Amino acid sequence: MEAAQLPWIPLGTLLVRAGLLTPHQLENALADKEASGRRLGEIVVDLGWVTPRALARALAEQYGLEFLDLAEVEVDGRIASRLPETLARRYEALPVKALGEKLLLVAVSDPTNVVVSDDLRLALGANLQFAVVARPDLERAFNRHYRTEITISESDVELSIVQDEDLQNLEEAAGAPTINLVNSLLHRAIEDGASDLHFEPQAREMLVRARVDGVMRSVVSIPRHMQASVVSRLKIMGDLDIAERRMPQDGRVSVGFGGQPIDIRMAVLPSTHGEQVVLRIFHRGLERFSLGDLGLTGRTKSDLDHALRQPYGLIICSGPTGSGKTTTLYGALDALNTDGRVLQTIEDPVEYQIPGIVQVEVNQKSGLTFARGLRALLRSDPDVLLVGEIRDEETARIASTAAMTGHLVLSSLHAHSASSSIARLRDLGVEPGLLATSLNCIIGQRLVRRLCRSCRQPFTPSAEERQELALAASGEEVVLYRAGGCLECSETGYAGRTALYETMPVEGKLRRLIDASTEEIFAAAVAQGMTTLRADGIRRCLDGTTSIDELRRVTGDRLG
Repeated sequence: MEAAQLPWIPLGTLLVRAGLLTPHQLENALADKEASGRRLGEIVVDLGWVTPRALARALAEQYGLEFLDLAEVEVDGRIASRLPETLARRYEALPVKALGEKLLLVAVSDPTNVVVSDDLRLALGANLQFAVVARPDLERAFNRHYRTEITISESDVELSIVQDEDLQNLEEAAGAPTINLVNSLLHRAIEDGASDLHFEPQAREMLVRARVDGVMRSVVSIPRHMQASVVSRLKIMGDLDIAERRMPQDGRVSVGFGGQPIDIRMAVLPSTHGEQVVLRIFHRGLERFSLGDLGLTGRTKSDLDHALRQPYGLIICSGPTGSGKTTTLYGALDALNTDGRVLQTIEDPVEYQIPGIVQVEVNQKSGLTFARGLRALLRSDPDVLLVGEIRDEETARIASTAAMTGHLVLSSLHAHSASSSIARLRDLGVEPGLLATSLNCIIGQRLVRRLCRSCRQPFTPSAEERQELALAASGEEVVLYRAGGCLECSETGYAGRTALYETMPVEGKLRRLIDASTEEIFAAAVAQGMTTLRADGIRRCLDGTTSIDELRRVTGDRLG
């Protein structure tokens, strides 16, 4: 790409000169470059030594180009649309705005690719001035400006008017316009990282909402006339009976998105104004989860590490739906996954595929339940077992018994907290004596949204807020943060989520309290040094990770 005529300075020299790398780090990175053939910039970013934006600034300086912060620049949608999305992503380039009648400003992440500049000139039919942007910023801009807009035209409405009793019309109505609409909604939900997509029938319309970072967002309102065809299209995708509209149905469908498999679970429920459809979205790619990435600290981390070092016993991860239990369990599996152990799982569904582990998926239609699959796994000589969820008495008993007979068993359980998990297991029919001898550790967790680092707003807490955070008696100056709103976080003030944890080792006095009330168990756990969910949440407020409002939303109004 054309650049100003400046003395050539190697990228490594620029990074060291700017204080972004030490000479020793540069030496190691260059050795890695020689061995792997990867680019120096890619290596130092992957190692966490240099941020993508800092790298982009250095590349801009190296090639005599402008550095562009897309969060602070308004992209002209008409100009951006002149380059098709496929070419934009292939060339990693985005037209930003017109600088003159035949001159466009184009943002690129790789200024070294000379061939791209010629292709872009031909594609855009104009002279180009290039600016360097960080690759993650460019990807966000692609998602923002090339997102398929969801529009519902009058012709779509006309095509979708059907009689409920006419099955043939329902099948025909779920044709091209409806398919395009449903595909657009799924595309947006997956792109936004939604965990659930709801189609909710109302008296005059069908509301479509998505759950992103644990919070519902409105997506679009579909006219009442289109409801039947949209539901029919979804049922066809899930291989469900479109003629059955009085009974709940469950289905599933797998789709591809960005080269990754996406598994979608579908639940159809008859309601007053028609059938509600809820899609649960699972990303089934090959992932690696490390306990070090989960944010466990101090006593909470050491208690879990100790439990995982035991040769046998039951480790339970508890919390409501969508609280990150599976991610925590996969992190534990990663810590246990060595050549000296056999690890096996029974899950519904297998959310992430992990190399080196035998993973079995529950299939209710064929009779492969958690209990039956767990029995089969126990005959396959495992050292470590992961049971996706304890839902019934039979599975709870088999898992507890397996933990007593030389296996380390990990599982999840729907319960409010670590201390209430014991009562939940008793309610499922597991004898207190069996629990006392099999339980190693119980983890309680919740997910809170992370404040967006680009727009979070500092403030000094009031006296009431200091009291909520147990800081009333302290004269220490404290700065907290609240949500703002910017392009990077879609004006929500939050970007991503992190987990709050409490770990309760079942040992000493707690083993003798297995048959006690939840309140007694909680008091004994705190006396033994357990950091509670609320205490962990207060820590995350004080370090600027989340806000008091978010902590209240997740744990309740009382923080004490």
